[in-house]
This record gives sequence, C-alpha cells and structure tokens, in this order.
Amino acid sequence: MVRIMILFGVVLWCALLGGISAQAKTALKTYTQPFQNNTTSLSGQSVEMSTYFIKMDYWDVKQATLNLNYQVSQLSDRQLSDITVSLGGVKFASFRPKKQTGLQSKTIKIPLRLLGGQNKLKISGQILNQAGKRDYRLTQTPANWLTVDNRSAVNFQYALKAPTPNIDSFYDHFSGPDTIVNRNSAIVVPKQATNAELTASMYALTGESRVITTENQQIPVVQTDNPTGQQADYQLVIATYQHLPARLQKLFKPAELKNAAQIKRYDAKGKHTLVVTATTGTLLEKAARFVANSELMKESKHPTETITPATQTFTSTLNYDGKYQLTTSADRITGANHQERSYFVSLPVDRNNADGSTISIDLRYARNLDFKNSLATVYVNDTAVGSKRLSSARADNDTLTVTLPKGMALGNSFTVRVALDLPLSGSAATQDNNHTPWASIEPTSVARIKSAPGNDLLFSNYPNLFLKNSTYSNIAVVRPKTMTATDYQTLTNIFNLIGNYAENNRGTITFYDHQPSKTVMADANVIAFGTPKQNSLIRGLNSHLYFKYNAADTGFLSNEKLSIEQQYGQTIGSAQLLRSPYNAQKGLLVVTGARPNGAYLASTQINYQRNISQYQGDAIVVDPDNNHYDYRFKKNKLINTAVNTKQELSRHSQQLLYLAVALMMIVVVTIALLLLLWKHGSLRRRKGGHHE
Repeated sequence: MVRIMILFGVVLWCALLGGISAQAKTALKTYTQPFQNNTTSLSGQSVEMSTYFIKMDYWDVKQATLNLNYQVSQLSDRQLSDITVSLGGVKFASFRPKKQTGLQSKTIKIPLRLLGGQNKLKISGQILNQAGKRDYRLTQTPANWLTVDNRSAVNFQYALKAPTPNIDSFYDHFSGPDTIVNRNSAIVVPKQATNAELTASMYALTGESRVITTENQQIPVVQTDNPTGQQADYQLVIATYQHLPARLQKLFKPAELKNAAQIKRYDAKGKHTLVVTATTGTLLEKAARFVANSELMKESKHPTETITPATQTFTSTLNYDGKYQLTTSADRITGANHQERSYFVSLPVDRNNADGSTISIDLRYARNLDFKNSLATVYVNDTAVGSKRLSSARADNDTLTVTLPKGMALGNSFTVRVALDLPLSGSAATQDNNHTPWASIEPTSVARIKSAPGNDLLFSNYPNLFLKNSTYSNIAVVRPKTMTATDYQTLTNIFNLIGNYAENNRGTITFYDHQPSKTVMADANVIAFGTPKQNSLIRGLNSHLYFKYNAADTGFLSNEKLSIEQQYGQTIGSAQLLRSPYNAQKGLLVVTGARPNGAYLASTQINYQRNISQYQGDAIVVDPDNNHYDYRFKKNKLINTAVNTKQELSRHSQQLLYLAVALMMIVVVTIALLLLLWKHGSLRRRKGGHHE
C-alpha cells in the first residue's frame, strides 16, 4: 500500500511538473516583424541591401529567426554564388542558393547576443553567372541579380515582461507593435463622449500613430461599453472626472483636480490602465497633448503625472531647412565592381519639391582602382540624375554634386541611391582580399531640396490640406450628434493617417456636433463624417457633393462618372475632397454613406499610407465587396491659384529677366533706327532745299 502511494505521488509530481513545463511553453509569445523595405532587386556580381527591425525592451527573447524569401538569376551558378547575413556589422550566416528557379526560402537563427533595440540587418553576397559547362563569366551584367521579397521577416519567440506601475512602462507596452497587432491596446472614452473628450482622444491617437511601427494596424478609439476596449490588456482611458466610472474616480482626489489634470496608472484583474482626467475640457485636452508627446511619456518614471495650465506639453521638432543628411556616420563599402547604397529622404507632408534641388555625395575611396572604369552614379527613385568618374588625385576627398532635372516630381518621400563601380586595376584584380577595394560615403553627404507648399486639392496630396508645418492646421471636425460604434471606427481611420504625418502636437483639433458658424467654416480645414441623417452639415452640402444623395437621403444617385443601382447606392460609401463653398481657397473632406457602415467603408481607404497612395482623384467610392473606385471631378485642382502663379514666376524669373533684357535691346535698337531714319530724312530735305 505504501509503495502504491509513493508511486502515485511520483506520478502526480511528474504530471505537475509536466503541466508546469507545458504552461511555461505556452506562455511564450511570438511576433513576426516584416521587412520595412519593398521587394528589392539588386544587380551586379557583388550585391548588398540593408533593412532594420526592432526588439522591444519588455521582451525576454528566447529565439529570433530570419525568414528570408529571395530569388536569384536563373543564369547564376549555385556553386560560386553565395549570400551572407550580418547584424550590426557582425556576420553570422552564409549559404548558397538552392539549385531551383523561382522564389526560395531560407530560415536562419539570429544569435541573441547580437540583438539590440534597433537592429541593422545586412544581406550581401556575390551572384556569378555561368557560361558553358566549365567556363564562368565574371563580367558584370544586368543578369547578375538578387531579389529580396518584402514577405521576408524576423520572427521572435519571447516571454513578456509585465509593466511596472510607472507611466513610461505602460507607454512602452501600449505602443508596442506586438500589443497593437494582437489588438491589446485601446483608447477608451465615455459613452457619448463630449466634443472635448473626442478632441483629447484624437490628440492621443495621432500622438500614437506618429510613433508606432505597425503599418497595417492601429489603436482603436472606443466607448466604455465596447467589447474591444474591455478585452484590451492595455487601456488608455480619457474622460472628464464626472464621466469616469466610480471605480476610477476613487483613484483621484477632487482637490488635486481643481486647477490641474492628472495622468495615473492603475492595474486590476489582469488589465493595465492609464487614466487621463480633468474637471474641464480645456485641461483634459492639455493632458492629452502630454500623452501625445512620446518624449514626456518615456520620461515619466512614476505612477502619477500632474499637468497644470503652465505645463509645457508641446513636442520638440526640428525646423525644416531643406537640407537632409543622408547618413549620420561614414557608410563604408568593401568589394570589387558594382556596389550600391540607398537612402530614404522624407519631406514634410505639407511641402513638395521645387526646381533647383541638388544632391551632394562626399566620397573617399581606395587608390588601387582601375580609374579608367571607376564611376559614381546617383539615382533618384531609380532615375539616373548624374555620374562622375573617380580619380586617384581626389581619392581622399571627392564630391559628386548633381542638380535634379527641372519638373522632376519627388512627392513627399523619395530614395537616393548611390551606385559605385569599383573595378581593381591590373594584377590586383586577381589577388586576395588584401587588395579588396573600398569606398566610403561620408556623413557630410546631403540632399538640398528646394520645396514649396503642396497645392493640389486631390487625394494624391492628402492629408496635406489638414497639416501645416507638420502639425494639425486648425482642423474642425463635424461629427454625428449621436455616435455609433461604427462611427468611432470611421473616426479612428480618419485620424490614424493624419497622425502618421503630424510630427508635432502644437496644432488644434476642434469637434462640433452641429453645423459650425460660417466664420468657423471659412477659417478652418473641415472634416465631416457620417450619414446625412446623422450630420446636418452633410445634408446641407448635398448640392456640392460629387456623389449626391436622393431626396430621402437613403442612397447615392447616379452621375456622369458612375451608374448607381438604387439598392447598391444604399450600401456604398464615399470620401470626397470638395472645394469649400465657404472659402474658395480651402478644401473640405466629406466621408459619408447612407448608413454608418458606408462612411466606415470610405474611411478604410484613407487610414494607411499604402491605401491612400492608390488614389489620384478627388472622390473615392467603396462597396461592401471591397471594390473601390477613384474619380476626378474638379477641372482646377489647385487650392490657391495665386500660390502657383508666384511659384511659376519664381521658377521662370531668370527667363523673364532675359526676356526683359531682350525687349529693352529691341526697344533701344528700334529707337536708334528711328533716329537714324529721321536724321537721314532731315538731311535729304535740307539737300533738296539747297538744290532748289
């Protein structure tokens, strides 16, 4: 009997240990971080590309894996071609492509010792082509290529470190990409929030949109009774004190909120909460600006923050001066033949490039090159804009400066690619790595971009209209008086993209649940969303809409661009950029549908950069089957024609000067000829008189 009990105890203990072990395994979380780059094709014998990924501080990483999807030239020799992967400049894996065509996959474990917060992953190698059975063609051709697919990713397995009771720890978890992708973050406002509470929530949302790294996910703004908010592990609650639930009101002393707002941490039942509250809407908005400032939030290493009217909450920002440093440290390149480096340049969203922009690349390079064939070339968005031969005399300090072609459209972001051809000279070409050539792109390399404000009232220029100096440009939001859960989804979508581009929190957002005065409409940049039955402004604007509603406001009518069946018109949504009837030099965004879901469908096309980049017109139509259409209605796309007139005058000022000089010369020559003719005629008359 004793033996049986002992045996039973051993079995029970093993089962318990097994259960604990299984529980520990299931406690591990996974997060897959895709490459930030688009699918990239590299040509040349020696190829190289870089990408970046992040590791959150609150991850206890157990395993990190690179999942590389790639393709090499069908002509490449798989016994000579190879690919090497390095992290932070340390090489950790090399392999040869498989003997197959098409897309290939390679899974590589990343050494945990090499991981930091921000990580630079470099993929390099040589792609050598075959010619015949034994002869290998080493001459570089466009057929030497490697394509790295954008579905490549880094996968993490990690244990989650619980947040501390401090604000900064909550902020890290709340903003973390894994938290957002798993829908564990939410901004929670009271049911039927006031205009001030909605304004505060949008400051917080846009502040988060500015710093989060997920491209296809966002933090939802929801009401307190919404299951999405209730289930989220990290909840940012924004409400005036009188609208807080009783359990949260107990956290605050009313006397401390008399002339101040407070931000306070709170944990209960496995949920982590940060409460932002005040007794007035003005102070609540002030506290929300604090939340929208990532620097202040990361510096708040305590559970409670008090914000007074004197608290400075504005986001620090660098003034745009038109000069962009391409690299912060010398970018060293090693290896013979063709080598490339790419640099991403981003203009403020309310600026577009003007003529006269230049790019200067400062270089140093080895002296053992074949300088007859050495070359540096600069590309902008894959368009070659200038080249220069390298020289032994300038090897220690060389500069390639190119002027961008007139009229070259850059948009708000573009890529500068520097291509270097570094062939070895003479016998060095057959020597070992001791003679490997090198080049260095110096940190003094800059892009000097002359710019002008964006002036197109089209979605290709959105959300430029609602931003000025990289912040909110006096935005007035006209909302439904009574908002549904779907309306909150629409609102989240609209401001997520605006937040991506708003680099600081100094501007203003104001909500209205009724039609604002004509003065407000004339001075503000207006966004109206919802159905015409919910929103009186949209009903009043019906005659100005490109897609108009029927008399009962139950569906859209057909027009010259699209035939709309009656029931179909009740289900679709539309986003329209109108010229404001209250101010001809301002635009007005209307996101609407006959039903709240229609407005939501329209908002799904203006929530992420990858979505809005599809559209060039001023009206978008979306149906429940995710068919979406782009239309251009207005003939004159300019917001302010006077701005473009000034730009044209400035752009052609030199030509105008030459023209003026030419006209003056013509006038002078004409006057001289007239004087000569007059003098000649006068002399003839005199001679004729004497003869008589």
